[in-house]
Amino acid sequence: MIEALSLPFMQRALVCGILVAILSGWFGAFVVQRRLSFLGSGLAHAAFGGVALGIFLSVPPLAIAVPFTIFVGLAIVWVQQRTVLAADTAIGVFFAVSMALGIVFLSQTDRYTTDAFAYLFGTILAIKPADLYLTIAVAALALLTCPLWSRWAYATFDRELAAADQVNVLRDDYLLALSLAVTVVVSIKVVGIVLIAAFLVIPAAAARLMTRRFSTMTLLSITCGVASVIVGLIGSYQLDLPSGPLIILTQAAIFAGAFLFRRG
Repeated sequence: MIEALSLPFMQRALVCGILVAILSGWFGAFVVQRRLSFLGSGLAHAAFGGVALGIFLSVPPLAIAVPFTIFVGLAIVWVQQRTVLAADTAIGVFFAVSMALGIVFLSQTDRYTTDAFAYLFGTILAIKPADLYLTIAVAALALLTCPLWSRWAYATFDRELAAADQVNVLRDDYLLALSLAVTVVVSIKVVGIVLIAAFLVIPAAAARLMTRRFSTMTLLSITCGVASVIVGLIGSYQLDLPSGPLIILTQAAIFAGAFLFRRG
């Protein structure tokens, strides 16, 4: 494995995977605690619509997927706030529409198979320098949300009291949705559209089983995600298995261990 880490593509995969794990763990804690696990899947499939449109227009897919997914994420919050629909219902509507649009766009091009497969299932070992720089940039921007952690945590546990205490919970909902949308789009090159929802949910869920303190849960969520990336990459190299799915299976093993520990 030491010699494998001397290879540039493995170095990029490791750095990019760790950064995505940090992002997913940070925001995933809010996703799990707010019971928005379906949101990760919904945004991932919204990204599929953006990727498909990019392929159809013959432009870099992420250039379309980023604004497309941000729009869907903000639209989900907007619809939820202005109707009697529950969050999962609003997510389900946009989930279905985005997938339908993606299929329509892909049906109109004859070169989609390879590109679409890469975005659906992830290609962490094929991360390019440009993808790594984009991930680093998003991780740096995510640092700007650190001062918001206490406000977001406040609203997570008592939304009404936070609003009464002059916390702008609606604005924070939009900021969280925007942050999740960007994280999802950046992450799809690592684990793919199919698996990114697991990246947002499983480490945070495992962390929730380990502690009742939200601050500790957030740190454990990040730790579980980073550990799964390292172990998953090593395992995929040793066993010659796909990296993305093996990372998710490692997260599942961590979750199982946390569950058994709590049960004991």
